[in-house]
Amino acid sequence: MRALLVALRVGPGVGAADGIFEEFVARGSGRQWARWKKRVGRRDGTMRSRTALPPAAACHAEERHVAHIDLGLDETQYPGISGLMRYRPETAVALNALAEALLHAPHPTLTAGERELIAAYVSGLNDCTFCCSSHSAFAAAQLDGGMPLVRQVRADLDTAEISAKLRGLLRIAAAVQSGGRNVSGELVDAARVEGATDLEIHDTVLIAAAFCMFNRYVDGLGTRLPEDPVAYTETAQRIKVDGYVGSA
Repeated sequence: MRALLVALRVGPGVGAADGIFEEFVARGSGRQWARWKKRVGRRDGTMRSRTALPPAAACHAEERHVAHIDLGLDETQYPGISGLMRYRPETAVALNALAEALLHAPHPTLTAGERELIAAYVSGLNDCTFCCSSHSAFAAAQLDGGMPLVRQVRADLDTAEISAKLRGLLRIAAAVQSGGRNVSGELVDAARVEGATDLEIHDTVLIAAAFCMFNRYVDGLGTRLPEDPVAYTETAQRIKVDGYVGSA
């Protein structure tokens, strides 16, 4: 068995970007832009002010050049979580199995594209560049609306051209991202009114919670981003076909 989540590599022969570069530079609405002004810390512990790209805007907001720990590999070839999984293959097995179960394995009602969209949406809210960019590409590869639809959802959930049920589930996911106790009975009831099942609500909460973990894993160790963002779309095609755990 091999873990496909570690397969994101940078090199020649990458396919067409399918609009992903526009994804990195889109700014979203002025109202959202203002909302996402914030203060962030430098790595040396001091504070500086900056305007951070909101999740509705460019995922690819910041380049990192070396992880906080020595991964013992070429980080340009294994950026993001792929390097971490090669560093710790024992935990990679479990993490890949979790991603497979949540995002790729057959589901009674939620498509793989819809589940990837939940992962991308939460990763954007967490401002995790690698995970947001990766799962935006994975969702786009498996949704009829492609990257334009993913951009719509992340830019303005209220007006995005998705089903009312999926909109309700994404609102639940956003509540999980801000804090588990923020998932109110009203949010759950609203999703149910639109047709969401208990299984869909359960899996939405679990995807959102899991990606808060994945996002903090990737960013907490300061992993490097791909040198060529088109690598996300190449990996998306492998994930679409083989999922996160495949045969050698």
